[in-house]
Amino acid sequence: MPSRLSEAFKDHPVYLHHKYLDFSSVKELPDSYTWTTQPEDYPCPNSPSGQEVTVPVIDLHHPNALELIGHACKTWGAFQVTNHGIPKRLLDSIQSAGKNLFSLPVHQKHKAARSPNGVPGYGVARISSFFPKLMWSEGFTIIGSPLEHARQLWPNDHAEFCDVIEEYQKEMRKLAGRLMWLMLGSLGICKGDIKWAGPKGDFAGACNALQLNSYPACPDPDRAMGLAPHTDSTLLTILFQNSTSGLQVLKEGSGWVTIPPIPGALVINVGDLLHILSNGLYPSVLHRAVVNRTWHRLSVAYLYGPPSNVQISPLSQLINSSNPPLYRPVTWSEYLGTKAKHFNKALSSVRLCGPMNKLQDVNDQIVKMG
Repeated sequence: MPSRLSEAFKDHPVYLHHKYLDFSSVKELPDSYTWTTQPEDYPCPNSPSGQEVTVPVIDLHHPNALELIGHACKTWGAFQVTNHGIPKRLLDSIQSAGKNLFSLPVHQKHKAARSPNGVPGYGVARISSFFPKLMWSEGFTIIGSPLEHARQLWPNDHAEFCDVIEEYQKEMRKLAGRLMWLMLGSLGICKGDIKWAGPKGDFAGACNALQLNSYPACPDPDRAMGLAPHTDSTLLTILFQNSTSGLQVLKEGSGWVTIPPIPGALVINVGDLLHILSNGLYPSVLHRAVVNRTWHRLSVAYLYGPPSNVQISPLSQLINSSNPPLYRPVTWSEYLGTKAKHFNKALSSVRLCGPMNKLQDVNDQIVKMG
């Protein structure tokens, strides 16, 4: 893994002046975690009442999987996949590894805390700095080998954790490459059209990060936020969520829509870089995580992006006199720095022309509410 991605935030350190909370010992929601706005009060453009909608669930063995994925990307920016080839054994193992990590005592987890200007390690979501209240969650980010941080957590017993993480990363990388060609193929893009995909078209130089998230049971979930609304900076994100509901996406015309956990399924969402690559045809989906009073929720996000030195810009095959390029070229590491500075305004900061879509206009309101 090139170090450039790990250094993307060096110019934008995050200093959060609070003690790490022992969630298991809290009986009442602290004021620092109490959001003045109810989670359901966030703006929902044209939200009708009583409409039941959900993201598409797509079988990757379906003969029309390419077309189904393209439609889901254009209309939702997210979908779930089944028959994806990731063994249940591995999904069970990564969930167990996450539970073992987050069940460690706070002082032990803090030994692997990420630096203010770093990416890997234990800590709260970096987007916390953009909100006046803290989020009811904790996370652990891995870039490349997990060995360094695993040694800090389990000095004499880290081999099993590292083995699971490395196998999961390997399998996710293969799946991400497969999904990329399905998502791009629905736009008429062929393997020869993406030079940085490599001679074999396998995206061998792609960068990635693994994000483990923990959302403990909350004493007052209606006034708390697990993870505030945001888009991902990726090409795409592959999310494994355990059996506890909490992930929601913002769908124009429907408001916040819960993505229900389906045993064995994985959630795929379009990131900002794929939005740029598609010249705005695929919206990067605004999403959040809510919490509940009874159950602990765990999720594992595989964040997939291009090689660190590759500039992402609208594909030439999608550009013509009627559809000019909407965004300037940007590398992933450069865009991460832009995101660290501008948060949900990052896309508009690299935009060349034309109006943003309605959901992205909502971003300014979200950041103000907290």
